Amino acid sequence: MLIYIVRHGLTEWNKLKKLQGAADVPLAKEGILLAEKTGEALKDVKFDICFTSPLSRARQTAECVLGDRNVSIIPDKRIQEINFGDLEGGCVRDAEGNYIDPQVEMFFRDPVNFKRPENGEDIFDVIARTKDFWEEKTSDPSLTDKTVLVASHGCAVRALLQNIYHDPENFWHGCVPPNCCVNLVEVKNGKTVLLEEDKVYA
Repeated sequence: MLIYIVRHGLTEWNKLKKLQGAADVPLAKEGILLAEKTGEALKDVKFDICFTSPLSRARQTAECVLGDRNVSIIPDKRIQEINFGDLEGGCVRDAEGNYIDPQVEMFFRDPVNFKRPENGEDIFDVIARTKDFWEEKTSDPSLTDKTVLVASHGCAVRALLQNIYHDPENFWHGCVPPNCCVNLVEVKNGKTVLLEEDKVYA
């Protein structure tokens, strides 16, 4: 099984440096172009099935990547972005580039100690639900020899990849995954290998 895990393209909130977790923010024009360029780079990949976060920015990215290929796109809430609860929509940094909220700074600098916001989730909530998704799909006999597209989000992508990293203390692995980056995973004979990490095609 080959799994192409793609982070969604750029949104207006990305450009404004706003926290967008469960907020359903669509792709900006630049994000659509980025997703289309990613699709062009992957045009020779014969995807069999696609799983996407239900949020529009992830689904739009999946549709752009797949283009006119006749591939089923199945939404799954388990790969939706972290819910920031009462922090949703807040700006991450001020004009000088400093973090505005210490809780938000903790999310980016030391996410395992990020406290669950009111009405939201913490890192371990996201790791748990993405792990459930990962184990279900990678053990599904009907997907054993398939090429799968997964369209998700920055935090959710890193949470999914924890199933390969096995390194919870180093959650971000250096950075938030860039928009439209691709992580390519091979699952074969019960072994999982990361073939490409955070590759940006555009």
